[in-house]
Amino acid sequence: MRNYRREDQLSGAITRELSDLMRTRMKDPRIGFASITGVELSHDLRYAKVFVSVMGSPEEQRETMRGLDSANGFLRRELAQRLTIRHVPEISFRLDESIARGARVLDLLKQVEKESAVPVSAESEREESD
Repeated sequence: MRNYRREDQLSGAITRELSDLMRTRMKDPRIGFASITGVELSHDLRYAKVFVSVMGSPEEQRETMRGLDSANGFLRRELAQRLTIRHVPEISFRLDESIARGARVLDLLKQVEKESAVPVSAESEREESD
């Protein structure tokens, strides 16, 4: 039987600790404005996919991900000191583009709304002149 509560608790703790480590202890200039958006753990709690949202250009995003990958050992050691668990999960960082996709969808919806408002008034003007 799977213990969802344990996974959720550990996922939340890893998210909080990694966010704090990135903010306070990491000095790598490659790591730009990044935030942890979620942690997905394997069923056996041995592997963690850490989803990271990075503001900036695609090149800045790639550099941030490279910086995080190179700091993987440091981050695992720090997690081992901060968390009271037997095994610290292997960490793999993944770029989370959901925030950027959401912003893009909102922009598209606003654009459609503006475009649909203009033809309606232009169409009514044509009907009045007929």
